[in-house]
Amino acid sequence: MGGTSLTVDEVPGYLAGRAALRGLVDPATLTVAEVGDGNLNLVFVCADAEGRGLVLKQALPYVRLVGPEWPMTEERATREAAAITAHCALSDSVCRLIDFDQERYVMALEDLSDHQVLRTRLNAGGPHAGVSELIGRYVADVAFGTSWLALGEEEFRRRAGAAINPELCLITEDLIFTEPYLGADRNSVRPCVAPLVSRLQADQAWVDAAMGMKHRFLTVAEALLHGDLHSGSVFVRGDGDQLSVKAFDSEFAFYGPIGFDLGLWWANLMFAGIRAAALGERSRAESLFEAVGSSWFSFRARMRELWPTRQAPGKYPDAYLTAWLRLIRQDGLGFAGCEAARRTIGLAKVSDLETLDDPEYRVAATAMLTLSRTLLVDRAVLTFDDLTRACSGLSVSPRD
Repeated sequence: MGGTSLTVDEVPGYLAGRAALRGLVDPATLTVAEVGDGNLNLVFVCADAEGRGLVLKQALPYVRLVGPEWPMTEERATREAAAITAHCALSDSVCRLIDFDQERYVMALEDLSDHQVLRTRLNAGGPHAGVSELIGRYVADVAFGTSWLALGEEEFRRRAGAAINPELCLITEDLIFTEPYLGADRNSVRPCVAPLVSRLQADQAWVDAAMGMKHRFLTVAEALLHGDLHSGSVFVRGDGDQLSVKAFDSEFAFYGPIGFDLGLWWANLMFAGIRAAALGERSRAESLFEAVGSSWFSFRARMRELWPTRQAPGKYPDAYLTAWLRLIRQDGLGFAGCEAARRTIGLAKVSDLETLDDPEYRVAATAMLTLSRTLLVDRAVLTFDDLTRACSGLSVSPRD
């Protein structure tokens, strides 16, 4: 059972009482800030007089975005801690877990205050070169490393069973795969794009394709996914040879289709690109659209690099990888189409879109909803060159 929620004033005493933490910072000189601007949790950034720091993340017994009227299991923190541990063993591009308090559902995480949330950087026009390639490699490392190919079938089954995350998956199923297409009170758009939403919800091909992706999400268990991989769940620092990329907030982690992590990432890159284009930044927009394909090529290259290390080569010939990659890619495009719709129509929108003034919003939201249909309906035949051209063709500045 969870304890009471921490407050800023209680954090120093809490750290002093945890043997694993009190030697890492000085509770007596601690400054604490609650920065939890996400949808679910309390987050405290802690730093002492010597500059040492860490972050505490506590699961609340409800969805923070809505309030106590939407209860939510605190056990999600246990699942997130397990996922972080598994992912850290396979990739350097993960925010490190220092300690987990099972009784109060509090995780202590490495302090990444010297990093910046990628969405914030992108919205401000900051650099992104190399980020997508590292994310593609991260997805490949954790996908292959938590699959039956690396673990063997029996261990894979055990881990998949232990990682079940039904409450968080239900949120995904409702918000990403149901409500944008079938309608819900939690949906909303500005009046300028409401007619387009109505047309799409009457478009049976779009709705059927989304329901097909929901089926994939519900029934396919390939690897231990991040489960909510987007530009708001990635920290970045520096660029070039000094670039650091760290994924965080994996409480939606579960065993599912690998293309889901890729698809969410791709859609959020498209939001950033469409935003840039709507603001008249065409060159930047093109580079963000191209980053979608770059992450795929990085993912694919890493999967091929890892392939010879599979446990049972006799069971899985090289042709198996070729077919599997083709299916992952198709899944990724379809899931990107669902995320494009969800973040435009449904609950928990993105600042890339919502901070635009009405003329730019109309252009950007129309583009993302049009892309959603293309990604979903044409996912089996769409290439990344096609996608870049489609993005570029849609991204017309209202100033033109």
